[in-house]
Amino acid sequence: MKTGTRVSLSLMMFLEYFIWGSWYVTMGTYMGEKLQSSGLQIGAAYSALAIATMISPFFIGMIADRFFAAQRIMGVLHLVGGVLLFLATTIVDNTAFYWVILIYSLLYMPTIALSNSVAFHQMTDAGKQFPWIRVFGTLGWIVAGLIIGNLGLEKTATTFHIAAGASAGLGLISFILPNTPPKGKSSDASASKALGTDAFVLFKNKPYLIFFIAAILVCIPLSFYYGFANPFLNELHFPNAAAKMTLGQVSEALFILAIPFLFNSIGVKKMLLMGMTAWILRYICFAYGNIEAGAWMLYAGIILHGVCYDFFFVTGYMYTEKKAGEKIKNAAQGLFTFATYGVGMFIGTWVSGVVVDKYKLTDGSHNWTSIWYVPAFIAVAVLIYFILFFREKKEIVVR
Repeated sequence: MKTGTRVSLSLMMFLEYFIWGSWYVTMGTYMGEKLQSSGLQIGAAYSALAIATMISPFFIGMIADRFFAAQRIMGVLHLVGGVLLFLATTIVDNTAFYWVILIYSLLYMPTIALSNSVAFHQMTDAGKQFPWIRVFGTLGWIVAGLIIGNLGLEKTATTFHIAAGASAGLGLISFILPNTPPKGKSSDASASKALGTDAFVLFKNKPYLIFFIAAILVCIPLSFYYGFANPFLNELHFPNAAAKMTLGQVSEALFILAIPFLFNSIGVKKMLLMGMTAWILRYICFAYGNIEAGAWMLYAGIILHGVCYDFFFVTGYMYTEKKAGEKIKNAAQGLFTFATYGVGMFIGTWVSGVVVDKYKLTDGSHNWTSIWYVPAFIAVAVLIYFILFFREKKEIVVR
């Protein structure tokens, strides 16, 4: 790969996730401050990305890939998305805000797959080259959090302004990215293909079915973190919360390096159990942490994100690929994403919103200890279910 191509793809990934990290982490805090939103309204706003995750495969598989060059449709989506992010800051009504975020999410989520397509099309060895390009996405998310946290912007509309500017910038840059031509009308595209129904055959395998159900259920505690960790930390007056939450992404980047080795040495079941156990520990830390003697527990809850995410979801993607095999691996990955970040997160965002409202106090603060007990208990239930029913008969090796 030429140096110029590598630089342009790295910049693309950096901005792609910088945009997401700029507004997503602190949206709940912004909504509570500026829109006086309830927990249910915040949860609904976060459910917009889950809805978009369920719909975007149809857009990519049936329209974008067939008729448009990937970099051009990505450019248009980011330009329009930038306008919508700016528009969101002019709205003071929760219902209108939700619809703007939903429409924006429907535009943004397809760009993740499109950016991957642009990158893969330029690579001769994706296995070796893609991780070094994709890591700039994690860096983009981290930089966004550092800027917003250190400048004290979490409760302000500036977070959306930053994201809007980055979206407009990536929209323009997209038109000069390396060309990724459409596959054409002759490509095999249908609703069932887009959804990944070819992978339904995996459900005949009991261990995978048990895992698949657990993956959906564990997205419920995941939703609590995504939607309410930042409002929680700000309510505790944890300084530079958004910046410190980037430790979770640093942790994620570090732990992912250990996954191939551990996958082979201790096996998939133990890795998944470690991931689920980390969810329980995280929420116990949040339930009892404070900004004084218990500050270490808040840091631990954030840093555990690497184990929570990598050891369950990244391991889950690897497990899915190995169970599916070469023929249906793309369909299987699409189905896994649809079920977890679509169905699971949709359920989780609404459940988390209801729980947060239930434990809201008369002075406007929250009983966070009781709130964090809920995802902890859910994680415990999923862990017990997994221990009792998951029986993988043969070792699955990553080569």
